[in-house]
Amino acid sequence: MKTAALPRSTYSVSFGVRATRRAEPSSRGRIPRVARLLGVAYTVDGMIRTGELKNMAAAARMLGVTRARMTQIMNLVLLEPQIQEAILGLPLITTGRDPVSERQLRSIMSEPEWHRQLELWRCLTRTHTR
Repeated sequence: MKTAALPRSTYSVSFGVRATRRAEPSSRGRIPRVARLLGVAYTVDGMIRTGELKNMAAAARMLGVTRARMTQIMNLVLLEPQIQEAILGLPLITTGRDPVSERQLRSIMSEPEWHRQLELWRCLTRTHTR
C-alpha cells in the first residue's frame, strides 16, 4: 500500500544580526525614576499583603534584583505621606537628570519621625531648586 505524499511548505529564516529598536523619546517626557520605584514598592506591598507573593525575597526574585535592593525600594513606603505625594507629583523629565534620586532619599527614609523627614526633604529640595 502506497501512502499519499504530504503537502510541504518552505520557509526562509534569517539568523543574521537583529536590528534593535530604540525607544523613541516622548515629546512629553518620562516619569522620574523615584516615582516609578515608589509605584513598584506599593505594588509589591499589595501583592505580599494579598498573598500573591510570599515575601520580599520572592518579590526580589520576580523583579530580578537582590534582596538588599528590594529592601531599598520597599523603604520608599516609609516616607512621610506628603513626601510621597511630592515624589508622585514631580514633573515629567524631558532632558537631563531626575531632580531627586532614590539614593538621596535613603537618609530621609532612615529617619523614623515624619516631622524630621519633612525637614530633611525640604533641605534636599531647597538645595536642588537653586
